[in-house]
Amino acid sequence: MDIPLSLIPIVSFIIGFLCSQAGVSGAFLLLPFQLSILGFVNPSVNATNFLYNIIAIPSGVYRYWREKRMIWVLALIIIAGYIPGIYLGSLLRITYLLEPKTFKLFIGFVLLYIGFRLLRSAIKPEKRVKRFDEKVKEHRGVKGVVKVERISVNRVVFDFWGEKSSFSPLLMFLTALVIGVIGGAYGVGGGALMSPLLVAFFHLPIHTVAGANLLGTFVASVIGIGSFTVLGYPPDLKIGLLLGSGGLAGIYAGARFQRYVPEVKIRFMLSILILLLSARYIIQFWW
Repeated sequence: MDIPLSLIPIVSFIIGFLCSQAGVSGAFLLLPFQLSILGFVNPSVNATNFLYNIIAIPSGVYRYWREKRMIWVLALIIIAGYIPGIYLGSLLRITYLLEPKTFKLFIGFVLLYIGFRLLRSAIKPEKRVKRFDEKVKEHRGVKGVVKVERISVNRVVFDFWGEKSSFSPLLMFLTALVIGVIGGAYGVGGGALMSPLLVAFFHLPIHTVAGANLLGTFVASVIGIGSFTVLGYPPDLKIGLLLGSGGLAGIYAGARFQRYVPEVKIRFMLSILILLLSARYIIQFWW
């Protein structure tokens, strides 16, 4: 399909702007755009998606770091899980006989559950989220910064705008490891899986984890683009650069705008994104 080249960065800007507020790059939404609208059906489309991430994500990470809302220890734990996970997943992909379409159907239903759980939490948020969103409205934006108070083998504790949050480093590492394996084996977006888990299951404020999740996605994309290139499917530089240029601006703008958006609204948006991803994996089983 012939479309103006100017449309490509516009689409990636919009997707990057919306998704980066939830700590997701939006690459999973750009894949069907490339397949259906651009007619890009070569396996290199996956590597091109990774190139988009590599170009676009640093602007969002920089913005969250500048606003002092980056939890570096969380980012390092996610990366530490992704790296061996992606490698193990790649090995499983070439040796294990499980049909990818069947596995993606399973992932689709898991995401369906997570998406509806997130949607429910957006409609009926817990008390902490209500208190936080009232402060966001009162102060016309997030004014707090992340202050890590304790790092130990058992627990990482941090304060954000008067609210204490914590997580288990081991459980976080194992979660990232599993997501890395899934991503390495079947190309399921790591960031799109990790973000709802951070919010819905670890109960961490989205305003504090978005940057760390984006950084984890960036590292995973570096590994992914290297793998596809070695296998003979390098990215399409022209499409990748057009997508990346729009995403670079979009993710930066989204990360900057996020501080003015209540957590409930971000949860609602993230739940819609996850439900869309779920539908994609379920529908692909039959088509």
